[in-house]
Amino acid sequence: MAEKNGTIKVVSDNRQARYLYEILETYEAGVQLTGTEVKSIRAGRVNLRDGYALVRNGEVLLLNVHISPYEASGQYFNHEPRRTRKLLLHRREINKLIGKVEEKGLTLVPLKMYFKDSWVKVSLGLGKGKKLHDKRETLKRRQDEREMARAMKRF
Repeated sequence: MAEKNGTIKVVSDNRQARYLYEILETYEAGVQLTGTEVKSIRAGRVNLRDGYALVRNGEVLLLNVHISPYEASGQYFNHEPRRTRKLLLHRREINKLIGKVEEKGLTLVPLKMYFKDSWVKVSLGLGKGKKLHDKRETLKRRQDEREMARAMKRF
C-alpha cells in the first residue's frame, strides 16, 4: 500500500480492539525504540492484543505490547519484551488526549503498528468500551451485511 507521503508496510494489526471498543478517533504516533526492538518489528514479531496507552506527566506511554526478543543477538544486548515505551506525539495532541481520557473515561488502544518510510508508527484509537449487547449487535449487523451481499451476488 502506498501513499503520497511514503510507503506503508503494516507489521501488526489489532483486530480485537475494534470488536471490544467503539473507536471514536485515531492518532498516528511514533515509538521510542531500541535497535533490537526495530529488528524484531521488521521480522513481524509484535503482539498488540493486550496493549494500551496511558497519559502520564505530559507523556503518552505504550504499555503491555509484546515485542519478542531479537534472536540473532545475545541476551545481554537484547530488550525486555513487555517494557513501557514512550509514544511521540505533538504537544497539542497530548493535551487534547489528556482532556478526553480523564473526563470521559475513554481508553487509548493500539490499532496497528506499521513502517512509514523507515519509521515505526503506531495507530492509536480513542475508544469507548462496548457492552455485551453492543458486541452482539455488531456481530448481527455484520452477518446481515454478509447475507445481503450473498443474495445480491446470486441475482
